[in-house]
Amino acid sequence: MHGIFWLTERQVRKMRDRRYKKLTVRAFAVGTGLSVIVGTFAAPLTTMAAAKDMEKPVVLRVCNWEEYIDEGGWEDDELIDLPSEDIFGENSLVSDFEEWYYETYGVPVKVEYSTFGTNEELYSQLNLGNEYDLVCPSDYMIMKLMKENKLEPLSDEFFDDSNENNYYVKGVSPYIDGVFHENEIDGEPWSDYAAGYMWGITGMVYNPEEVTEEEASTWSILENEKFYRQVTIKDNVRDAYFPTLAILNKNLLNSTGLRNRSDYHEQLSAIMNDTRKETIDESEQKLKEIRQNVYSFETDSGKADMITGKVVANLQWSGDGVYTMDQAEEDDYYLDWAVPEECTNLWFDGWVMLKSGIGEDAAKKQAAEAFINFLSRPDSAVRNMYYIGYTSAIAGGDSPLVFEYADWTYGAEDDEEDTIEYPLGYFFVGDNENEDYVITAPAEQAHRQLSAQYPSQEEIDRSAVMLYFDDEGNANINQMWINIRCFNISMLSSMQWLLIGIVVAVVVILFLLWRFQDDLFRKSHPPKGYTKER
Repeated sequence: MHGIFWLTERQVRKMRDRRYKKLTVRAFAVGTGLSVIVGTFAAPLTTMAAAKDMEKPVVLRVCNWEEYIDEGGWEDDELIDLPSEDIFGENSLVSDFEEWYYETYGVPVKVEYSTFGTNEELYSQLNLGNEYDLVCPSDYMIMKLMKENKLEPLSDEFFDDSNENNYYVKGVSPYIDGVFHENEIDGEPWSDYAAGYMWGITGMVYNPEEVTEEEASTWSILENEKFYRQVTIKDNVRDAYFPTLAILNKNLLNSTGLRNRSDYHEQLSAIMNDTRKETIDESEQKLKEIRQNVYSFETDSGKADMITGKVVANLQWSGDGVYTMDQAEEDDYYLDWAVPEECTNLWFDGWVMLKSGIGEDAAKKQAAEAFINFLSRPDSAVRNMYYIGYTSAIAGGDSPLVFEYADWTYGAEDDEEDTIEYPLGYFFVGDNENEDYVITAPAEQAHRQLSAQYPSQEEIDRSAVMLYFDDEGNANINQMWINIRCFNISMLSSMQWLLIGIVVAVVVILFLLWRFQDDLFRKSHPPKGYTKER
């Protein structure tokens, strides 16, 4: 029997209405792969239609993750009533951008919107000649594209904080902005080429009735025999390699000696980005052990497996962790979230412009940067977080909307007694001591959706970005992954060998019986032309 939590009416409403109710009210389903949605997501507005008749629009080709932008079509009871402003997604953000761009710049724009399923799928499409102007890959793919000189740098105008329409530079989280400035490729910071969109960490969603918080708070749960065939891991080489490195270096990562070093973060990054051949070989052996213990390597099925109770713990990206917990609550089934004590993977998705698409087209570049800025408006960030479920890189700057939304979603009732003070100043203003950015939340949110949506300062302090692997490291890691995910004869047990031997023997016997059936079973026949005596 699952645990029972008594909820206030307001909490129930928030759980019912927030973010993932969108799954049942979307205007249409986004296609998989690289299915192209040309133009707007809704019927053109009158102003845009008139503009198109007068002037040829700027065509902006955008490629984003599947289901990674607010498509509008909200129902009336999905209104987000914040103290400063009501938020409602009537139209898609794409169609709203087209209208806003014309009103702001006096130039019509037409967005050709496409989606992709993985970073590798996007990269393959680019290599096959698919042309886009603006794409939204993950951190390591951004680094790869920078390394290959395929990105157009953001303009100086984009960073002009005196421009009222430059919402990104004025509203990006100081923490996110710092990460983008600190990480470099060939001496150039990410921030010169990429604008943050969504971000998060990795952790474990788990069933607290089957798994203790202590057991879930270590990557070693993946090899814990107590949970044989009850835990899932991501079917992705980078997301599998990271926890494996953490398991191999568990004692070092948990040591006070390492954590007290002045260069702790540099050392942590070096450990979690080790691509030496001997480390990869050791990781392969460990992953083989993990493979034998886990229920499966999965990409998306882990959420359903947790909700249905098929598994008791699942390695998740934080946004999917929130989704899983939200969906489980619909059936009065309560799951928890834990961040492994060793470390966690800090990840980002960001907008970048492609040289092959933008080229020397100033109008197209302006439209691309304006698209980033429009999605960085605080109201747009709130709409996206509600609709997608992941955490926006936008803090809002002078606008309180994003923080108000976090408090609206997770804040406790005024008369609630079992509460915690959850500081988020590090994200919103760069100072976790700022009392204006503390959420008073139900106590259970310390290890539930709030902690997944916005990791604590302590969890952030032990996070590391998994960087871009060089060609040699990438080749070795990919070969390791092939060895892990493809059939490996060396992994067979003696019992499996016995069963294989029996099957082979049976097959051989059946073949011989079929091949020589005439010699074995035929009746005696006289030679041709000979009459048998009677």
